[in-house]
Amino acid sequence: MHQGHILVVDDEPRLLSFLRSELKASGYQVSVANDGKSALKAAGARGPDLVILDVGLPDMDGFEVCRRLRETSSVPILMLTARAGDTDKVTGLDSGADDYLTKPFSTPELVARVRALLRRVRTADTEGPGAEFRCGDFVIDYQRRKVEIRGEEVRLSATEFKLLEELCRNAGRVMLREELLARVWGSSYRKEVQYVWVYIGYLRNKLEQDPKHPEYILTYPGVGYSFRSPDAC
Repeated sequence: MHQGHILVVDDEPRLLSFLRSELKASGYQVSVANDGKSALKAAGARGPDLVILDVGLPDMDGFEVCRRLRETSSVPILMLTARAGDTDKVTGLDSGADDYLTKPFSTPELVARVRALLRRVRTADTEGPGAEFRCGDFVIDYQRRKVEIRGEEVRLSATEFKLLEELCRNAGRVMLREELLARVWGSSYRKEVQYVWVYIGYLRNKLEQDPKHPEYILTYPGVGYSFRSPDAC
């Protein structure tokens, strides 16, 4: 039984072949592309469950491909790069990537990242009291994975939704950055603080009337974030 369909985008033939072989051995259907243009075409035609995207492509860099994918799709994107600097990592996240892996990497590490991203998409936590949360003009439906603000539906990526869900399920409580990292990305990400602040920025840009003066997602400097308590709505 196939675990899902993955599109792998890389211009190195040997790495492309290796990734295809390893992912197929792990139970995934795999499509490949070796440049940005063919990647965008393949993503539009085949609707993959996840995209593994290299930064260094011959026609356009992976950041641009990621940005273009995000214009029409919320598919999880795992970016690959040979550069380990924080600047590249933040650029990847700013482009809309869900995760970032530096070459060289081990097969178990890659497969673990893939599984975590797909699990984030497929697992809708509907336990606990109520399947909906409201605060002022904001509504989140956990079961339908739907968000509305001021009467308009907001499209979120899987990572954005998971982060927002954690904040809403703990509305009124300050959540530590490390806690959010562990719950949304996994326990191995506790030091990757840039993941949280980049995605908090995404959510504010989509939900807040004035992202610089947020009404719903509040910052507690040096500590973490909190979604406004429904009692204050």
